[in-house]
Amino acid sequence: MSYPELLTPEEKLADGKKRLNIPTIVAICGSTRFMQEMTKADLHETAAGRIVVKPGCDMKQPHALWSDPLEAERLKGRLDQLHRAKIRLADEVLVVGNYIGDSTRAEIAYARALGKPVRFTHPEVDPTPAV
Repeated sequence: MSYPELLTPEEKLADGKKRLNIPTIVAICGSTRFMQEMTKADLHETAAGRIVVKPGCDMKQPHALWSDPLEAERLKGRLDQLHRAKIRLADEVLVVGNYIGDSTRAEIAYARALGKPVRFTHPEVDPTPAV
């Protein structure tokens, strides 16, 4: 007797999004120094019919939520985990800006390891361009 192969969680998610007719989900990545550019990219991606997830906190700007250095460090860790979840949820990634720092480089590597297509507003900064 043959048993059907069980779907992976990723396959279940993809199947569910397809069955529910969920539009393409794009995760915007990049340094928060490019928050204005991220907002512009969000507008264009949304107008093109895609769902956008992006960083929701700009810790480079003063705010009571991260004014305490110890809490800021804890929050940064939680935000990094949250952004990785956004990348897992997304169908593709859009990297915004003309600079790639360590965090963004790690997010690109993570997305590619998951098999997610990665686009760039500035393709010349792609740390590992496709050949």
